[in-house]
Amino acid sequence: MASAENKETASPMARMVAEMARTLRIQRGWTQEQQGKEIGYSAAAISAMETCAQPASDAMLVELQRVHGNGTLVFETARKYMRMERLPEQFQDYALLEEAAISLQLFAANVVHGLFQTEAYARALIGGSFPPLPDQRVEELVQLRMARTALFDRDPLPMIEIIIDEAVLRRVIGSEEIMREQLLHLVKCARRRNVTLLVLPLDAGMHGEYAGDRGSMSLLETPEHERLVYLEPQDESILISDPAKVSTYAQRYAKIRSQALGPRESLDLIKRLAGVTE
Repeated sequence: MASAENKETASPMARMVAEMARTLRIQRGWTQEQQGKEIGYSAAAISAMETCAQPASDAMLVELQRVHGNGTLVFETARKYMRMERLPEQFQDYALLEEAAISLQLFAANVVHGLFQTEAYARALIGGSFPPLPDQRVEELVQLRMARTALFDRDPLPMIEIIIDEAVLRRVIGSEEIMREQLLHLVKCARRRNVTLLVLPLDAGMHGEYAGDRGSMSLLETPEHERLVYLEPQDESILISDPAKVSTYAQRYAKIRSQALGPRESLDLIKRLAGVTE
């Protein structure tokens, strides 16, 4: 909903988009009503966007790019950064790195990693978080999380390996139906040629060498071949670039991997938990 408060708190990117859209509209000699007709919005919506009372939505930026792109990617680029601004603050820096990564090694200790979540699972998880979020914000975060999955099909394809603790697969989020859909989605993801999915079994610590006791982690390689580690404990954001520390986390990840089931065994376990008999 458009508001005076939004005008005061609008981000620099939202203000830039508003100014560009207004300038290009005026250059064409269009009124706000004419602009709205061209991109499928009301004159009031155009006015709200230009004054930042209601910053441009993702869908509006797509239409602005179509009408005013003129061979550039100006609104498409703005769309990328405005999408990032809507993410939780602690996640924004990592999101840009994840989007460009050439390889990811992920360990999910508590819930299914965001890149691998279904929409229903994400909605149940985010909607059930504490402190509670308004419904509109929950839906916004769900759609932003779903947009991250474009990484799977990016060119060039990133190599992605994920290790999921078996407890994650057994912990029902939302409902039995939502969880079964999530498990089947993991099976589908595991069949991608750029994805390796492994399960760390519940009995991994039976011999006193459980390597996953310190929680989830994400190891990332940038296009410049810099290796980073990202941790997110209790909504805090920790991005580690120190080579010595990154090496320690990489060794810990390798130990977790050594205790995990192989790809075929992992897939079979997920299928069994999903009730697939084939």
